[in-house]
Order: sequence, then C-alpha cells, then structure tokens
Amino acid sequence: MKLSPRGRGAHVKRRAWRVLEAPSAPTDDTGNATHGRKGPLRAWGVLEAPVREQPSPVTDMAMGPELPDDATVHFVLELSLRIGEVQMATGAGASDVTATILAVTSALGLPQCEVDVIYTSITVTCHRGTQMAPVTAVRVVRSRSLDYSRLTAVEELVKQITRGRVSAEDAYAELRRVNAAPHPYPRWVATLALGGMAASVTVFINGDPATAVLAFFVSALIDRVGRVLNRYALPMFFQQAVGGLIATLITMAAVSSNIGAFKSPSLVAAAAITVLLSGLGTVSAVQDAITGYNVTAAGRSMEVALMSAGLITGVIIALQFAVELGLNRTPLPAVPTPQAIGLPIMMLAGAGTAGFFALASYSRVRPLLVAAVAGMVGAGMYGAIRLAEGDAILATAVAATLVGFSGGLLARRLKVTPLVVAVSGITPLLPGLSTYRGLYELGVAPVGEATTLMKAIAIGLALAAGVVLGEYLAQPVRTRLGKLERKLVGPRMAGPLTPTRRRLE
Repeated sequence: MKLSPRGRGAHVKRRAWRVLEAPSAPTDDTGNATHGRKGPLRAWGVLEAPVREQPSPVTDMAMGPELPDDATVHFVLELSLRIGEVQMATGAGASDVTATILAVTSALGLPQCEVDVIYTSITVTCHRGTQMAPVTAVRVVRSRSLDYSRLTAVEELVKQITRGRVSAEDAYAELRRVNAAPHPYPRWVATLALGGMAASVTVFINGDPATAVLAFFVSALIDRVGRVLNRYALPMFFQQAVGGLIATLITMAAVSSNIGAFKSPSLVAAAAITVLLSGLGTVSAVQDAITGYNVTAAGRSMEVALMSAGLITGVIIALQFAVELGLNRTPLPAVPTPQAIGLPIMMLAGAGTAGFFALASYSRVRPLLVAAVAGMVGAGMYGAIRLAEGDAILATAVAATLVGFSGGLLARRLKVTPLVVAVSGITPLLPGLSTYRGLYELGVAPVGEATTLMKAIAIGLALAAGVVLGEYLAQPVRTRLGKLERKLVGPRMAGPLTPTRRRLE
C-alpha cells in the first residue's frame, strides 16, 4: 500500500498500518462491546472473513489460450510425441527433444505445453486454461537404432511444420511414411562399412596393411554374429561381451601364429574395440548432464557403462583363456606419436573412419561426406597437437571441440543434422587402443594397474564434452552476435534453433 507523501507523522503511519490489523469489536457510547451490529469491514476482515462472507468468484471470466477442439489437441500431441520418439531413439539429447516438441505444438496451435523427457519415456501436457482440464499424453521409447537417414528426414519435417508449410494431417502421414520406410542400404552394406571403419582405425593408429585387412574381416564377423544374436533378443551387454571375446581371441591367435605378415596384430583388437565403442551415446549423455537433464543423463551414462562393462568382460575372459592355453604373448604396441610425414595419412584414415561409421549408420550421401570432412579435420587437429608434444587428453578435447564447432556452424547450412557430424567426426579419436592396453594390464599383467584404463575413460569424456562445447561456441557465430541474448539457449545437436524455457528435472 502506498502512503500519502504529505503524511509524515506517526499518526498517519498508525492509520496506514491499522488497515492491515484485525478490527476491534464494536462498542457503544459507554465503551462496552456490542454484538448486535458489525463494525466497518476492512481489508483484514475480507481476508479473515468466514466462507459465507467472502466475495463470490467471477464465474464468467475464462483465463488461458483459446485452443482447438479435443480431437485436434490429441492429434497434435500424438504427432509431437512420435517425432520426439524418433529423435530419442537415434541418440538426440533430451534438451533437443524438448525444444522440438515445444516448437511443433506451438506451430500447430498449442502454445501452453509442458514437456518432461526421461531416458525411456516422453510426457507432454497441454494446459487449456481455467475452465478445462489439461490433456496429458505419454510415449515410451522402446527401441533404439542408429538410422541417421530417418533422423534427417524427421528434422526436415520439423522444419516444414515450424514454418507453417505443412498441416498436422499431412505431417502425420509423412511421419508414418518415414517410420515405415526401410533402411536406405542393405544390411550387408552396413557390415562392410563397419569392416572398413576398423581398417581405417588400424591405419590411423599406425597399423600395417595386412593388419588392416585382418581388422576388416574381424569387425565384419563380429557384426554378423551380433546380428544373429540380436534375432534371439540377447541383451546388448552379452552381445558386447561376445564381440570383445571374438576380437581378442582372434588377435591372440594371430600373435601365436608367428605369421610375418602381421607386424602388430594387437591393433586388430584395438580397432574392433573402437568399432564396438562407437555410437554408445556418450555425447548425448554429456549433453544432457550439461543442459540440466540429470535423470536422462544418468540413464544414458548407465547404458554406456553397462555396454563398456560387457566389452571389458569379453576382452578379459579372452585374455585369461589365452593365458590358460599357453598362447604366446607379445608386448603391447605403444600409443603412436604422429610423425609429420604421416600426418596426411592420419587425416585420410580419420576421414575414412568417420565416413564408414556414417555409412554404417545409414546416412545419405551429403551427411556422409560432411561427416568424412569432420573426421579429417578432427584427426588433423589431434595429430598437429600431438606433433607439438601436447598431451593426448588435451589434443582429444581440442580436436573434439573443433569438430563440434564446425558441425554446429556449417551442418545446418548444408542441411545436415549436427548430431550426425559430431558423433561421426569424433569416431577416429575413440580410445580403442588405450582401452585394450588398459584391459591387458588389468587382466594379464602380473600387477594389475588401472591407470591406462582410467586414461581411456578420461579421453572418452573429453571427446563428448569437447563436442558439446564446440556446438555451444558455434551459436554466437551462427546467429551474428547481435542476437546473442535471444538465441543463446545451450548446445543443440538436433531440432529447431528457437529458444525454449529452461526446465530442470
């Protein structure tokens, strides 16, 4: 309550504050309390009055937006949930899914919506004002697969929806067509791509051509075995264990065979481990943790840890089995230090690794080429820092930041999803060799040490954090700095670039 500027005395202040005090009981001329009539009703009396004396609410005043009919509301919610499901299934972050759903619902006439995304489900609530109950819809994400062609098609559909170029009915029909469409390439093409990826990784870590050929066949074999196991719905933990077991046993057999063609057969296991580590969702887990979606980040991190534990289990079992059989053991190859003359070869190998991974994830031609360029840039930066005697973790973090920055800056202009560029571009830098060395020291060496394994984990975290930081730094450049306060909404790997309300789990 605002006091009069002319009343400065204490009596004025007492009268002003008395409005907020409970009114005294009414009295007669002699000062005795009377009960027959009521005193003046002041503000306190209104607040403390009995229920029957409170002012009646206004029943003809409605608050909230004017929304379409119930059928349209349910239809739009179903469409937005299915779009979010495709994004979650292909590895998009929770913040990206939330922003996409809010953009779609707002563009289709539902401005007041709240989105709750966790790792296995998506919930959307549409508020319909004070006179109607809110509508809530839930979608469970049951399956996950790396099909970047489907993610790219959904991204294009979201762009058409937010620009008002397609109706809800047409968008739903297009989404059903995208979900029902087969992969753009046969499954055997993905198998060959994974083999090519392993061969490129072998060249990247200074392997010879014969070892690269062996890595190609081993990774292709692991993929086909995993395909068979997947038909029987074997959990991914055991599939990772089987993959690590096959790669290590073949490596130890090649070591014991003393074939002169294989100068460093241990690199076969390192390349196969890199293939098994790719696409585990480390980037999305770090992105969710940074953007405040801690529940989803914990779920993704647990999945990454479980898949890595399966791989560790398979490798250690194979190493112990090889020791029991008395197979020959050779010194593990050191992590290679790049040479100036070999830097172009390393860059070409990085481009091949990223491009083959994008192909194995069913990317179209344009995203595949952009991913290959990103892998070349990341490998070149990593090699340059290592040539300058920089630390491996620092070199990995800087290279990943450059990949994320380049992807965030150029991917959307080239009509490519930044997530495809980021995940593919850091694939050559995955710590496959460090992981194998750490597991060998932990499971076979006389005194088990976990130092190398911890370093491999640090490299993996540096990769993910660097990509997210690079995407975040690309936003001011992409939005011309003048709109920084309005556009800087956090690292975004997928979905529209419109800012959204911050939401914490």
